[in-house]
Amino acid sequence: MTRGLWVTLEGGDGSGKTTQATLLEEWLRERGRSVVRTREPGGTDVGVLIRDIVLHHRGDIAPRAEALLYAADRAHHVATLVRPALERGEVVIQDRYLDSSVAYQGAGRVLDGGEVRDLSLWGTEGALPDVTVLLDLDPAAARRRLDAADKPFDRLEAEKESFHQRVREAFLALAAAEPGRFLVVDASRPVAEIAAEIRERVESALA
Repeated sequence: MTRGLWVTLEGGDGSGKTTQATLLEEWLRERGRSVVRTREPGGTDVGVLIRDIVLHHRGDIAPRAEALLYAADRAHHVATLVRPALERGEVVIQDRYLDSSVAYQGAGRVLDGGEVRDLSLWGTEGALPDVTVLLDLDPAAARRRLDAADKPFDRLEAEKESFHQRVREAFLALAAAEPGRFLVVDASRPVAEIAAEIRERVESALA
């Protein structure tokens, strides 16, 4: 894929991905860049249906079925939204990608992370972002942020702290394995400081 720039934001629930994605989008648009803002799951009409199942279904979902649902959303999302935008030369800012599946369904649900990753790579024909920003935050601090937001928890947010600790450790391991793609940011720092660090990395990638 030779084209625009693909930036994904990863991290635990409550780490500030939405805030940073918004600030990055504003900064890029001010500089005249065409930006596509999206998320997984839910970045397409099909994805909205899958998102409702994986995050709001009231009953249990078998771990492997959950992983397959996320992969199905991802395959459709990349084929119909992400790849066309990149081929047009646009900047794609995306909340979550396959690293989330490796962390949440792999480590969180105790599945084989390599198999989970391979499933998504097969579904997306090997598509990987240019830059992945990992907003790293202690799960206890993240839970306090979620509590303060005073909104109902989805299926994953409602999991125990041990689940979210496994997710965090998996994210950090992924970042350590691919330092060229990942930017790891301490998400407990002030919002403006984090945004400046992300802008620096994205500006370098654009250059």
